[in-house]
Amino acid sequence: MRSWFIAVVLILGLVSSVHAASLGDLQAAVLQEDYDKVASLAKELAAQKLPKADMQQVVYYMGLSQLRLGDYAKGQETFKKLIIEKPEGDLLDKASVGLIDALSMQGYYEQALREANTLLSKRPDSEMRSLFYLKAARANLKLARWSKAKDLLTKILVEYPESFEAGIAKQLLEEKQYYTVQVGAFIEKARAERLVQELIVRKEYAYLVETKMADGRTFYRVRVGQLSSLKDAQELEGKLSGLGYPTLIYP
Repeated sequence: MRSWFIAVVLILGLVSSVHAASLGDLQAAVLQEDYDKVASLAKELAAQKLPKADMQQVVYYMGLSQLRLGDYAKGQETFKKLIIEKPEGDLLDKASVGLIDALSMQGYYEQALREANTLLSKRPDSEMRSLFYLKAARANLKLARWSKAKDLLTKILVEYPESFEAGIAKQLLEEKQYYTVQVGAFIEKARAERLVQELIVRKEYAYLVETKMADGRTFYRVRVGQLSSLKDAQELEGKLSGLGYPTLIYP
């Protein structure tokens, strides 16, 4: 009887360790940015009877994988469901940021801005507040609300000068008040110049933007166009993306 009891305890302990290891594997896959693996592991874990807090972590990582793999609508749905559950700790803030990103990537900038403003009003003590400011600023930039965006970016520099977001805010404040499409960022200037020439041959208005990072490194960003409307920038982005270039609209 005693040996049977010990065997059961060992089996239960093994099952528990497998669950913990699986969640650890999921987190490791996120750190490695292997989002196909993240999606697979999250789906597998979601079918298990994990504790509520662990399951909420799994759902968050599932939403993150959907976001990184370009399934923005599904990511939006996943983050919304998680937010409704009101997870504890910083997971609620992270899920809210995920929702803002999913909305932004679909071009729903007004909705993204509303979500960011809600976070700023309801989460005054969050450790992620500088990121909330940045998300609100980016949405304002996409909506051509330059003055409001400038105020938010300046707030980051004043209130959170040592944050990661401060470096991004400084770069965005240096941007001109027009839209452009970025197709590459390089440490090697020669590579950037080759890409510029390639685009010029294609009759595109391509140019370099030199950016100093907080750690002292210099990046050479290849951009195309100087456009007055977001719609024009989106059309240019679609054209360049169709040609195989990785694209990102700035600011």
